[in-house]
Parts: sequence; structure tokens; C-alpha cells
Amino acid sequence: MVKQFISLEWKQFLRASYFQKGLAIKILLILAAIYFGGIAIFMGIGLYFIFKKTIPEVDPIVSVNNYLIYWFLFEMLIRYFMQQLPVMNVKPLMTIPIKRNTVIHYLLGKTTLSFFNFLSFFLFFPFAIVLLVKGYPILNVGLWFIAIIFMTLNINYLNFLVNKSNVVFYAIAVILFASIGLEYYDVFKISEPIGIAFNALYNYPFLIIVPILLAISLYYINFKYIKSGFYLDDAVSKKIKEVNATDLSWMNRFGSIAPFLKNDMKLIWRNARPKQVMMMSFLFLFYGLIFYTQETYKQMPAFLAFASMFVTGGFLMTFGQLVPSWDSEYYKLLMSQNIPYKKYLESKWCLMAVAVAISFVLSTPYLYFGWKIFGMIAAGALFNIGLNSFITLFGGALNRVPIELNVKAKAFSNTNGFNPTQMLIALPKFLLPMGLFYIPYKLVNFEAGLIVLALSGVVGIVFKGFFLKKIEQVYQTGKYKTVAAFGEKQ
Repeated sequence: MVKQFISLEWKQFLRASYFQKGLAIKILLILAAIYFGGIAIFMGIGLYFIFKKTIPEVDPIVSVNNYLIYWFLFEMLIRYFMQQLPVMNVKPLMTIPIKRNTVIHYLLGKTTLSFFNFLSFFLFFPFAIVLLVKGYPILNVGLWFIAIIFMTLNINYLNFLVNKSNVVFYAIAVILFASIGLEYYDVFKISEPIGIAFNALYNYPFLIIVPILLAISLYYINFKYIKSGFYLDDAVSKKIKEVNATDLSWMNRFGSIAPFLKNDMKLIWRNARPKQVMMMSFLFLFYGLIFYTQETYKQMPAFLAFASMFVTGGFLMTFGQLVPSWDSEYYKLLMSQNIPYKKYLESKWCLMAVAVAISFVLSTPYLYFGWKIFGMIAAGALFNIGLNSFITLFGGALNRVPIELNVKAKAFSNTNGFNPTQMLIALPKFLLPMGLFYIPYKLVNFEAGLIVLALSGVVGIVFKGFFLKKIEQVYQTGKYKTVAAFGEKQ
């Protein structure tokens, strides 16, 4: 049966309209996995010697156990954004004689093949080998390593449950950064009490039973959770909700693009996925604190330009990159209406431009770091409005992955917030502002770099009609492929 499931998914991938794009992305993801896997292996080899040199008075295995909690918390955050949860089109399987348990076991089994599970293996297996070479007990090291692998599987199954919960994500993020801050300022060292538990796994090998039992329990909880919704009537039933009407008549002043703007505002207000994106875009305002407070980055102006673009580009980066996927559930209806495509794109541009302007106003506290920094943020805002917005809209023409707006719908819903295509589209957004600033900065001075970066945005605003027309042509060319792709089940 497992062989048949694999065959069905392989046929779905080969016959999909996004096959060529999907194949190219998978090749890039494999190369990325090899790259990061290689880094993890080298880090694992060097982990023993790094701790031996930095904390010579403490046994390296004790040091690693003390800081394992940070690795697992960081892993949970990365999985939340990047791990592709197992998704199958299960409705056809419900009408044929295949046991529900078989399908669910297959779905859960797919999660164990995630690269994130192997990443821990690549990191800690070389470290365990180094420990054995250094004369550490084979039984203690071996069972400790197996316990770490089971802890990784526990995080994998836990991620399956919490991936649809924003509350859990923010709680983990707060715990992680608060713990790092308290540890850094010697207020409270969370590594010490947590380290005792992980060191116990090494000192008392029989405790390996704890992570094993925890993994079995989480697997069972996931199994029951999925099985509780594995019914045809549950899959096709619709929830009835009372819709709260919102007065958006003030948007009529925007003329012919007002209906599209109203539609986007309602979409953001009424659905969980866009609300999550709105919250994440607000966090981008604090991105500059990472760069502006470090002396190292002050000597690297190109990275300051990179950070300045991010400060005001949060909404553009998060919401804008998923145009037109936000409208995927009714895209076919939208395209059947007698409306100019250019107006649709212009409304998206206006929404992003307004969001950048609001972010710029909210960024005024950065005046604390000086007029040069704030001038760079202003230049980055102009770049976002004048050029970055058009690059984002152009990238949307290559994005044909549908979005289910209600991220808390079901275990089988495609609720992944990460789309590898966006990584490729994002490259010019990052590199272009750095180049526009750095070249004149190097040839002339700092002010020249700011002027060029700002003027690039002004040029984009002046030629808005030209850029929108060219982007419209790209969308029109792929219009029917997009409609077909949005109609497919991922």
C-alpha cells in the first residue's frame, strides 16, 4: 500500500502544471540540503574542540547538554516556517476500501523523512564519533545520541500539532529570546537546570526510555488527532459563521481600484492566514535593531542598506510576495469578470505602497541612531515603493501555489507558510538595494549612495504606468496556467 501511495504522489507531481518549476525547485532544495548538511557535519566535528577551547574547565559533553535547549527551541522556530507538513488529497481515498489507519500511518511516516530530522543527525553523529575517539564510554555516548534523535522526532511530531497555532509559535519565540537575554546578562541561566536533565541522559543511559515513550505518545496523539477528522462528511462540511460587516465606504475615493482594495481589506480582516502575515510584517520594524546596534555592521554600509529596506518592507515582503495566491480560492471567478487586469495589479501596488509609508512613519524612533541611519531608512522606503513593489508583483506571475486562507481548518489542509519559489524571487530584492547604495558609496561618498538608492525609487514611481503595463503582459500570458494551477490540489 505504501508503494501505491508513493506511486500516486509521483504521478501527481509529474502530471501537474507546475512540474518544470517544481523539478527545478526540488533540485535547488537538494543542493541546499547538501550544503547545510555539510555545514552541520563540520560543526559536529568541531563542536568538541570549540567547547574545549572556550570553556576548558567544563567537560565538552556537559557544555553541549547545557545548551541543547537552545538548539531544540531554535529548531522548532525554523520548522514552523520552513518544514513542509505531509499533505495528501485524501478525499478520493475515503470512498475506496483503504483502511484509514494505513493512510494516517503513511502521512506520519513521511514526517520522519524530513531534512530537519537528518540535520540533527548530521550535527550530533560526528560529535558522538569524536567523543568515542577521545575515549568516552561507548554505551553512554551511543544511547545519548539515540536519545537526541528521539528528541528530534518529538519536536517533529510536536510541530505537526502546533504548526497551525500562532499562540504556540509566539510563546516559543518569547521563551527562546527571553532565555538568551537572561543568559547573556547573567540574570538567570536556563542552561543550568535544563542541562541537568540532558546530562542525566548521558550519565544514566537507561533514561533513554523517557524520550522513546514521549515519541510514542506524541505519535499516538497525532494519529488520534488526524483520525478524528478523517471522514468524508467532515471533509466536505462547511462551518457557518456570522460575518461582521465593516464600513469601507471611505475607500471609494480611490476610484476604479476601490473594489479590489476593499476585497483585500476584508480578506486580511476575516482570515487567519493574512492576519498572521500582518503580525509578522510588524516585527520587521525591529529588524534594524539587529544591525544598527552592532559596531561590526556600522563598518559594512551595504548591510545597513539591506536592513533599512527590511524595516519598511515587512508587509511588502510577506503579503506582497504571495500575490496573486491570496485570491487563489476565487481566482477563476475573478478572471471571468469584465475587469482590467492592470487595475487589479495597481490595487496591489497601492496596498503595498501605503503599508511601506505607514511603516516609515512608525520607524521614526530610529532617529535615535542619527540622521544618516534614518536617511537610509527613508531611501529604503522609496526603493520599496518605486522598485521593490514591482519586482514583487513580477515575482507573483511565477507563483502559482494556491493558499488556503483559513490556516486552522484541518490537519490535511496545505497550511505551509513557506514556498521555496519565493526564496528565488527574493534574491534581486536583497541584492539590488545593496548594489545601488554600495557602488556610489564606494566611488563617491555615503550621501551619494543614499541619493542613488532614493532616486531609483523615485524613477520607479514616475514610470509606474510603464512597469504595470509590462507586468500585466506577463500575468496575461500565464493567466490560464495560473487558473489551472490554482484549481489543483497540492
